[in-house]
Amino acid sequence: MKKLPFSFARKADSALETVAALNEFNQNVKPVSLTQDAWRRLKKNKMALAGLYIVLFYILISLLAPILPIYPFERQEIQHIYLPPSFQNAGVVMIRTREAYLAKVMAQENRSEYTASEQAELDAMHIDVETNPLHKRVYILGTDILGRDMLSRIIYGGRISIGIGVLGTITALIIGIFFGAMAGYAGGRLDNFIMRFVDVMYGLPYMLVVIILMAIVGRSIFILFVAIALVSWLTIARVVRGQIMSLKNAEFVQAAQSVGAGTARIIGKHLLPNTLGIIIVYATLSLPSFIMNESFLSFLGLGVSAPLASWGSLVSDGVKGMELYPWLLIAPALAMTIFLFAMNFLGDGLRDSFDPQSKNRT
Repeated sequence: MKKLPFSFARKADSALETVAALNEFNQNVKPVSLTQDAWRRLKKNKMALAGLYIVLFYILISLLAPILPIYPFERQEIQHIYLPPSFQNAGVVMIRTREAYLAKVMAQENRSEYTASEQAELDAMHIDVETNPLHKRVYILGTDILGRDMLSRIIYGGRISIGIGVLGTITALIIGIFFGAMAGYAGGRLDNFIMRFVDVMYGLPYMLVVIILMAIVGRSIFILFVAIALVSWLTIARVVRGQIMSLKNAEFVQAAQSVGAGTARIIGKHLLPNTLGIIIVYATLSLPSFIMNESFLSFLGLGVSAPLASWGSLVSDGVKGMELYPWLLIAPALAMTIFLFAMNFLGDGLRDSFDPQSKNRT
């Protein structure tokens, strides 16, 4: 048989490669992974993308809190108690607030001039403001009952709330994935035992168990984290179990078994990666739940102890003086609300992105 010239053979090979790279619609075929496909569809969801940016901003601010140009969150300045939010110096706000109070007193007493003691008090405040560099501070979000900067306390409170939510979610995922994967793959008695234990735990009042544990053991960040994560793995265990049961008889699992792969390798290398989308979605949707649980416990007085603060404890303190000092409630409540909304938007977007049924809709 006569050989083809080299140039002609090269062109033929190139043509074959081109044909192999085209599908029936004469378009280039580009392999796309599950993550790339999910990210492509997530970018089309404007609300989810905005939620992602907001969450990243919160996390960045929380991580950089020690080096940010803010005042110490535990520093008390008795002269600066209950200062309203302002971009002016604390001294100016102090004098303005005191003058407003004296104006109300003068209106009630039907007089138009300060008394000697009131005038002396104002003069002393002016001198103190001019000479004391402490009064040069600026409290953008005001101060609390002890003169502590609300902006600093909200940022550090966010560190605790977000930290508890992230650590609690990770712990719940580790425990839930382990028991759910074992129950779903092994089946039989082990599956029945684990699921009956989960059913019993589901029957217990979750928040009551956490409150009792906190009341018995004591108040600390570690105990609060353990109490919240203790019974939060039940849902993910059931979800992972269902996914593993639906995949364990698939052809790729049988192929792995035929080449002698062990149980741990099959679960870790083949089954769990195929449930990654559901796990990610559950994590993003459960993190706001952890933060809300921590905030509720802190609102009841079972959260972190002073001088530390969380969003829940700040809201609890703000409720006590909301009529006279509304910024004590509005600022932390607004910060927490924005983050929770952003997490929910992100979770919904991830759920749609990883949903196989939505691929034809976007």
